[in-house]
Amino acid sequence: MNDLDLCYMSAGEALAAFRAKSLSPVELMQAVIARCESVNPSLNAFTYTFFERALEQAGAAEKRYAAGEARALEGLPLAIKDFHAVAGEVTTLGSKIFEHNRPENTAPTVARLLDAGAIMHCRSTTPEFAHSPATHSPLWGVTRNAWNLDYTPGGSSGGAGAALAAGMTFLADGTDAGGSVRIPASASGVVGYKAPFGRNPLDRDHPLESLLHYGPMTRCVGDAALMQNVMSGAHPEDMCSLREDMVIPERPGGIKGWKIALSMDLGFFEVAPEVREKTLAAAEAFRALGCEVEEVALDWSYDIHDPYLQYWEGMAATTLAQYLPEWRDRMDPYMAGIIENGAGHTAATQYQCNLVRGQMYQALAPIFERYDVMICPALSVPSVKAEHDLADPNFEINGEPTEAYLGWNMCYPFNMVSQCPVMCVPNGFCPETGVPIGLQIVGRTFDDLSVFRAATAFEAVRSPLYDKHGARPEL
Repeated sequence: MNDLDLCYMSAGEALAAFRAKSLSPVELMQAVIARCESVNPSLNAFTYTFFERALEQAGAAEKRYAAGEARALEGLPLAIKDFHAVAGEVTTLGSKIFEHNRPENTAPTVARLLDAGAIMHCRSTTPEFAHSPATHSPLWGVTRNAWNLDYTPGGSSGGAGAALAAGMTFLADGTDAGGSVRIPASASGVVGYKAPFGRNPLDRDHPLESLLHYGPMTRCVGDAALMQNVMSGAHPEDMCSLREDMVIPERPGGIKGWKIALSMDLGFFEVAPEVREKTLAAAEAFRALGCEVEEVALDWSYDIHDPYLQYWEGMAATTLAQYLPEWRDRMDPYMAGIIENGAGHTAATQYQCNLVRGQMYQALAPIFERYDVMICPALSVPSVKAEHDLADPNFEINGEPTEAYLGWNMCYPFNMVSQCPVMCVPNGFCPETGVPIGLQIVGRTFDDLSVFRAATAFEAVRSPLYDKHGARPEL
């Protein structure tokens, strides 16, 4: 097996090879580091790298395998988003304000991944304060899509998506407050999972924040399960973390006979023809698996846009308004605007979001009384340009004027109904640009297993990605 094939193994395959002693963690890490050095200059997916230390940790992992003491993720390369606290490590949040910030604590899910033996060989890029569905920032510049360098890999976990697609890591983590795991999963052709609120513990900086979810990003569904099983579970620092254990089995089961709902537009999105075509093809794939797929009318409307955005703006203002007087001219202008807008909202404005969330679930709940899962696009366009202007007044889809910040992001509504698990899986490519297209699989509240079952079944019948017989980015 050549080095490139090593870089595109699944995490599950790598762990099996480590246990069988047919591959060493050092050999794998060397191949991954070489890949990073070769292709990251084109992508700009990392803020910091720790290659020398990672090789030392890979050597220690090799000894653990020899001693029969390997942990769940022992020796696997892991990209940690540069928005997530890692004790003692520079964590910039994509902002010049925090360019030299070294947290004293580690986010709970990050600590669990590291304690399970995964090796942090890099920090992945994020837009400033993870505010954008496209990854570019004044501090780190523009991150590019591995499949087409003119496009964004998505955001805010864009560096993670680009790194996975390019074979520069095996595992990556993300945060998702409006699709920031699922947007880059869609645009980069990888898997991203938003667990139901409470399943994965939050960090100290965002207590009780039900829009926000830490989640896994991988190249295949089985690897997402490996990560999710490590990340989930009650944690003493998070009062909202669920005490119920949810373990995703290696073989989660079939879906023959299931009823699946299809929403093409969630009631109000303008959807590009190539996304519509791939979503209808996904429905046919589920039918071929023995499922009944029916298109449903979801009674959501653009009326959810302002309450979501106002809530997000208020959250940003609460945590960041203190920095504006000194730093505004060195911030992303759109981010500064979000903070300024949020400072003007009232408590009544903020609470209105909760009322809208309740109305949204009242429209969604009857669908889950009749169907096992729902499928829909992740993005209403395959992607946007790498330098995408979030305030672009001329942004259009199908010739219709569309809001450039959230108008193409079909992920954020599911942060409003945050107890519903959602996975984004690859669903083909845009024929014109070569950029991937993603499919969301949405489950009933707290029903992680059904989402993993549907995603596993779908992955088994789609065209393979990344393995030696499938598609890989030409970098």
